[in-house]
Amino acid sequence: VLGPSILIGYEDRKKLPYTNAVIHEIQRYSSITAVGVPRECVKDTMLQGFPIEKGTIILPNLTSALLDPEQWETPRQFNPNHFLDQDGHFVNKEAFLPFSAGHRVCLGEQLARTQLFIFFANLLRVFSFRLPEGVKEINTEAILGGTLQPHPYKICAVPR
Repeated sequence: VLGPSILIGYEDRKKLPYTNAVIHEIQRYSSITAVGVPRECVKDTMLQGFPIEKGTIILPNLTSALLDPEQWETPRQFNPNHFLDQDGHFVNKEAFLPFSAGHRVCLGEQLARTQLFIFFANLLRVFSFRLPEGVKEINTEAILGGTLQPHPYKICAVPR
């Protein structure tokens, strides 16, 4: 799509909708945090019929949005099509919350989105990735801790 010698930039995400969808799906499927930063309710509120008093500490459950079966066709499977329309164009989803929710989302969100796209797209341009010989699959379940971490594994980056 871009030609062989061009270094990929953030503006190219519109020309690479599938790559952009894969990056978003990686963040949705393999989120590194289950809950967002604690918040304080600033006024008495009713939420789905439940009273929440002013001063109550609230922890946004990001995983509930990222794995919600009402928002994602196959929430427990890696599926970049979650972010593509019928014509193959990239579509962002409201339930996509890897950088938290509300007025105080991660300050570095835009920088992170930009860097993830540039880094990942340029890696894919230069390398093909595969599992080492004899390895059939990897464990995609997270290791629970302060963050959700992947299991260690090896992968081969083969120059194209």
